[in-house]
Amino acid sequence: MCGRPGSNEEVSVKDEAQRESLPIRQRLSPGGLARWRPPAVLALIPAWNEAARIGPIVEATRAHLPVLVVDDGSTDGTAEVAQAAGATVVRHPENRRKGAALQTGFAWALEHGYDAVLTLDADGQHDPAEIPKFLAALEGGAEGLIIGERDFSQMPWPRWWSTPLGTWLLSLALGTRVTDNQSGYRLVTRRFLEQLHLTSTGFEMEVEMIAEAVRLGFPITWVPIRTIYGIDKPSYFHPLKDTLRFLRMIWKIWRRRRNER
Repeated sequence: MCGRPGSNEEVSVKDEAQRESLPIRQRLSPGGLARWRPPAVLALIPAWNEAARIGPIVEATRAHLPVLVVDDGSTDGTAEVAQAAGATVVRHPENRRKGAALQTGFAWALEHGYDAVLTLDADGQHDPAEIPKFLAALEGGAEGLIIGERDFSQMPWPRWWSTPLGTWLLSLALGTRVTDNQSGYRLVTRRFLEQLHLTSTGFEMEVEMIAEAVRLGFPITWVPIRTIYGIDKPSYFHPLKDTLRFLRMIWKIWRRRRNER
C-alpha cells in the first residue's frame, strides 16, 4: 500500500547519488542520510458538472488513495458532493478545461509533498478498483508515466476508428510506439512532474504529456484497463474543435522532433 507524506517506515541509503539511482519505492527525500518510505500517491479527479456521479467515484477511490477533486467551474454542486464524499476540493471560479484542472492538481500535489499523482475521470469511465495495478507498477520500479491501456475493441464505433488513428499519428510524430494516446487513467511521478512543461489546457494535454515523457527520456509503462462506456451523460469532447487541437499538437510534436535531430 502506498503511503502518505510523513510515513515512519525507513531504511537508510548511503548518499544522494545512490538515492537518485533507486526506483521510487526505495527513493527518499534529499538531505543527509536519505530514508526510505512507501511512495505517497494522490488521486486527482478533474470534474466539471459531475454532481450526479462524483460521489461514488470519490468514495471508491478513497479506498485506495487520498483524493483531490479540482472543480473546474461547476454550477451543479459538484464541489459540495465531492467534499461530502471525503475529497479535498480545489475550485476554479470558471471553466478552464480539463488540462488546466489537471495542472492545478499537479501543482497542489507537488506543494503538498506527494511522490506521484494518479489521475482518473469523474464520469465513471475509469474503475477505481483498478488503482492497485498502477500502484503495483510504481512500487515495482516504474518511473515517469504509467498509462492505462484501453481495449479498443470495447469502444463505441465513433471512437473505435478515431482513437487508434490518433494513437498511430502520435507514434509516427514521436518516432516511438504509443499504444493509447488519450487514456486519462494514468499515474505521473514527482520527478517527471517537476520537469514537465505543458502548454495546452484541453483534452490534448494528455497527448502532450506523452510527448514530454519521450522528450525528457522518461519511460512510459502501460497497464491494461477496462473502460466503462454507455454512461448516460453529455460528452464534453467537441469532435471538430478538439480534433483540430489534437492535430495541431501532433504537428507541433513532429516539427519539434525534426528540429532537434
